[in-house]
Amino acid sequence: MSQSSEPVLKPPTGAQQAQKTFFGHPRMLANLFSVELWERFSFYGMQGILLYYMYYTATEGGLGISEAVATGLVGAYGGGVYLSSILGAWVADRLLGAEKVLFYTAIMIMCGHIALAVIPGAAGLAIGLVLIALGSGGLKATASSLVGSLYGEKDDRRDAGFSIFYMGVNIGALFGPLLTGLAQVKLGFHYGFGLAAIGMAIGLVQYALTRRNLPDTAHHVANPLPRHRYRTVAAVAIAALVVIVLAVAFGLVTAENLAPIMAWLAIIAAVAYFAVILSSRRVTGLERKRVFAFIPLFIASAAFWALFQQQFTVVALYSDHQLDRHFLGWEMPPSWVQSINPVFIIVFAGVFAALWTKLGPKQPSSPLKFALGLAVMGLAFLAFIPLSGGGPASTPLLAMVGILFLFTMAELFLSPTGSSVSTKLAPKAFQTQMVALYLLSISLGTTLAGILAGYYSPENEVPYFGFIGITAIVLGAALAATVPSLKKLMGGIR
Repeated sequence: MSQSSEPVLKPPTGAQQAQKTFFGHPRMLANLFSVELWERFSFYGMQGILLYYMYYTATEGGLGISEAVATGLVGAYGGGVYLSSILGAWVADRLLGAEKVLFYTAIMIMCGHIALAVIPGAAGLAIGLVLIALGSGGLKATASSLVGSLYGEKDDRRDAGFSIFYMGVNIGALFGPLLTGLAQVKLGFHYGFGLAAIGMAIGLVQYALTRRNLPDTAHHVANPLPRHRYRTVAAVAIAALVVIVLAVAFGLVTAENLAPIMAWLAIIAAVAYFAVILSSRRVTGLERKRVFAFIPLFIASAAFWALFQQQFTVVALYSDHQLDRHFLGWEMPPSWVQSINPVFIIVFAGVFAALWTKLGPKQPSSPLKFALGLAVMGLAFLAFIPLSGGGPASTPLLAMVGILFLFTMAELFLSPTGSSVSTKLAPKAFQTQMVALYLLSISLGTTLAGILAGYYSPENEVPYFGFIGITAIVLGAALAATVPSLKKLMGGIR
């Protein structure tokens, strides 16, 4: 049919556009869903092979770092991703707005993956991880903040919306390790990193083509920094960079002590952030109570992520050494284990979203969801104990699938809820920075996951898994006991 014979379509009116939804949610959720999908493809695709790149020998294409140091570095890097969310959130709230920060940090992430792909040895590792950590921190804080801005304070769709957004994250997390792991086995580590760079480039182009359609609120700077303070901020930034460079140059910061340093930085930053928000004159009395209610949730979140993020440390080691990955005469790459959890997320995220939507105000409160997530996470670690002592390649793949199913159930209780509740409890003057505060709990937990991995070995599996599992269950029970008090502080927020 020729172009002239086609009917003339009138652009939809504002009212018609307002009626359009994405699975019953605001249309803007679809755009953020897609951008985050590609960013997570690159992030998890790279992380799926990162630990192995560090401790595999040079003849296997790796760097030959010891397993203990490698797991600590993975934890420190993961913690750095979430720690840098403070910087990204601050720049969004005070200088550029969330939309511009999202765009520029996406460019930084792509450059980091390119560095891993083309620069050999420790130099490529350091440059790549620093760029990805800084970029991912900025992108994570702003993306979650923009999703939260789509909903009213008491909109019961909010948790469901974050669950849908989280499903997009896990579609990327599913295919990333599968494809980069296959590229690593067939072609080498640097080809796997290169594939992650291509994925990030696709996401960046897609966002560049659609960013003009974002609402004006996406460009809003919540709390603009006065012009006369620009020079002071620039001087502080330069001084901080000089201190970091000198600390590395003089051996004060090393690969061996980086993880503990990152953990202490996360703790100090969290305490400082709570102090700034609670003491601000722009925070009302009700908002201050809600911030106090967030403190035990912050602690519970850090404990949860210290266990969950061991997927990339202890579980990765376990998959390489203890897991039987043979299937019909073919050996599955160990990085593919990282795609099991996203499969379950994709299947069950919609189920949880529908459940919370159907229950509406009758659904469990956010603190109770946190408590359930911690308890289920403890059960997942206890499930390793019956499999202990069997020797190399003795654990059936189906058993690992069952354990990661428990990981997923715990994650779906806590992770989307954590992102959601941080926006619900946030004072109006600290919207993006409150999300960064939640991400700080993930930073601390992720770093602890790397530190804890240093105590794991096949010889001490029973005490290791037993202690961690029981501790998580006890913490979950303690949090559940405080739910009535927390609900009062939350002032009507669930």
